[in-house]
Amino acid sequence: MFARLFKKKSAPLDRAARGKWGEKHCLSFLKKKGFKFLDHNFRCRGGEIDLIMADTDGTIIFVEVKTRENEDFTDTEDVITFAKKSRMKKAARLFLAKHKIEDRPLRFDVVTIVLNRPGPDRIKHYPNAFS
Repeated sequence: MFARLFKKKSAPLDRAARGKWGEKHCLSFLKKKGFKFLDHNFRCRGGEIDLIMADTDGTIIFVEVKTRENEDFTDTEDVITFAKKSRMKKAARLFLAKHKIEDRPLRFDVVTIVLNRPGPDRIKHYPNAFS
C-alpha cells in the first residue's frame, strides 16, 4: 500500500464530477508509478471498470477508483462490495475476450482518494486487492 499526499485543484462537490476528478488523478498517480494506460470506463452489460492499466512486467491491472469526501462513517476501501467485485471480474473477462488477450497475468487493484478539506487529499493504492 502506498499513501501519498498531493495538492491539486479542489475536487468538485457533485458526486459524478467528483468521481471523474478522482479517476483523472488516479490515472496520473499510476502513470507516475510506471504503469501504462490501456482503457478507462470500460462498460459492459454486467459491470464497469474505472481504469485498465499495464504494469511494467506486462500484468493487466483492473482498477477500481473510490473518491470520498471523508471516512467519517466507514473506511473507503470497505465500500467495495462482493457484488461490485463480481461485476468487475465479469467485465474484466469480457475486456480480455474482446481484445483477444490470453496468457497474461492480471490483478485487481483498488485506489482510494479521500478529500481532506481544506488540507491536501490522500491517495492510497491497494495492489492485488482481491482476486
